[in-house]
Amino acid sequence: MNDLAQILSVLRERYPDALCALQYQKDYELMIAVRLSAQCTDKRVNEIAPALFARFPTLECFAEATPEEVEPYVRSCGFFRQKAKDIVAACQALRDRFGGRVPDSMDELLTIPGVGRKTANLLLGDLYGQPAVVCDTHCIRIANRLGLAKGKEPEKVERQLRAILPPEESSAFCHRIVLFGRDVCTARSPHCADCPLRPFCREFRGQQTKKEA
Repeated sequence: MNDLAQILSVLRERYPDALCALQYQKDYELMIAVRLSAQCTDKRVNEIAPALFARFPTLECFAEATPEEVEPYVRSCGFFRQKAKDIVAACQALRDRFGGRVPDSMDELLTIPGVGRKTANLLLGDLYGQPAVVCDTHCIRIANRLGLAKGKEPEKVERQLRAILPPEESSAFCHRIVLFGRDVCTARSPHCADCPLRPFCREFRGQQTKKEA
């Protein structure tokens, strides 16, 4: 079994469910939640989402709202004015151009206000089960540490991971990496002593080499 296969096996065993942390019931609610999660924690988004979706219970309600009406409900997520503006415009796009549903192609998703490649990949993977690589900061950091990718540009890391990951596992892999990045391989103080992926980590091996020198 090669390193990648072992890494995937460890992550599958540790996080068997590989679910998105954002809570939603409708496809457009996931789109909105992902937009709110930029520079914000999933926990915070899940805290404010019930009141937001209760105030605007349908796609039409969001599409007919003004950004100023949405702002109070998303204020605690940061960058709230731009996020409110994007949410209203995105819901108008779904209503006017996509028959009220989140489209299932990357090209179409990228035409929606506030939707970039990271968001589009998550929507394609979670809503439609398509091969998807969500390159957030956790994914980029850990992929580099494990030698699965090189560089910090999301699109370049995405291409590198797509080239090596089994398509049917790519979306789940990214969810697992996020979970792993939160509870083990944190950015500032990674818990290397308790890390099950330590044998594959270039950074850890580099530290060990320095100690032995």
